[in-house]
Amino acid sequence: MNILGIETSCDETSAAVLLDGRIGSNVISSQRCHTSFGGVVPELASREHERTIVSIVNSAVTEANITKNELDCIAATAGPGLIGAVMVGLCFAEGMAFALGIPFVPVNHIEAHMFSAFIPESPEHRSPEGPFISLTVSGGHTLLSLVREDLSYDVIGKTLDDAAGEAFDKTGKMLGLAYPAGPVIDRLAASGNPHFHAFPKALTSSSQTSRSYRGNFDFSFSGLKTSVLTWLQKHPAEFIQTHLHDIAASIQYAIVSVLTEKAVAAARYFHTDAISVAGGVSANSALRTAMQEACRHHGIRLYIPGTVYSTDNAAMIASLAGLMLSKGAVRKNNYDVAPFASFAAGAIKASLK
Repeated sequence: MNILGIETSCDETSAAVLLDGRIGSNVISSQRCHTSFGGVVPELASREHERTIVSIVNSAVTEANITKNELDCIAATAGPGLIGAVMVGLCFAEGMAFALGIPFVPVNHIEAHMFSAFIPESPEHRSPEGPFISLTVSGGHTLLSLVREDLSYDVIGKTLDDAAGEAFDKTGKMLGLAYPAGPVIDRLAASGNPHFHAFPKALTSSSQTSRSYRGNFDFSFSGLKTSVLTWLQKHPAEFIQTHLHDIAASIQYAIVSVLTEKAVAAARYFHTDAISVAGGVSANSALRTAMQEACRHHGIRLYIPGTVYSTDNAAMIASLAGLMLSKGAVRKNNYDVAPFASFAAGAIKASLK
């Protein structure tokens, strides 16, 4: 089956083709028009998607060395995301599927990240087997889920306020770093001292009694943001600039420590021996290293997609659509376009009904 996936939930326009279970193409166009605003401007994002989506889809099909008439299915993000941006890709995909007379599959963007460990990156690729813990860190979302063998899942923890990605961007803005600040902090931290200053790690074993901590898999990063702001206000600009690398490393260490501790604790609590990490923040080098070391220490198998499949991309949309079809999904004539994430159903199989 040849599946075209389309992703336009935020500021990346992406199209990918899955050819009989292998990646034929994965084209991504990242928008640069938001940099001067310090964040994504929804209206500008929608217009950029409209401007580039035709060429991106054409490039993906051409790179896959097929014609549009050889497509068997089209999938697109149906939320969560910027509603205007989502609608651009969604309407384009559904219209194209109608014109070609092939099925259309709407895909949940966060679920696509959650199951991106199943993206067939190479012929030797191995996907998680059996129950596993999924740590999804994407944009405004940070959540832990227990995924079962039938791909149903329960969200066991989520952010109570700021997500990890927001913590990176907001603290980076305090430091005067360019948007998006996450990758910049990662680069600066590489030559900094992560123990320069101990920023708080909320809802972890270091901030709670072991009794109240056990079984608590929620996240909170607003306190870290406030702590960084307060600490910076106490130091002159020259001091901050001199120790910029150390400050970045300390902030990164606080965020990464929380994510790693929570994921490993969840795996041990639910007696699973596998963890997957996905979403834009999973491209962070310190998080990858910390998760590798922690999982190796506890005998846990770790699954992290390549960095190109960690950030927003259409390969994860096509891949999840393939999984859904393999489980019996059928074309949907009615579905909700959701600007916000909802996991009330708690199962990918709910999408098959």
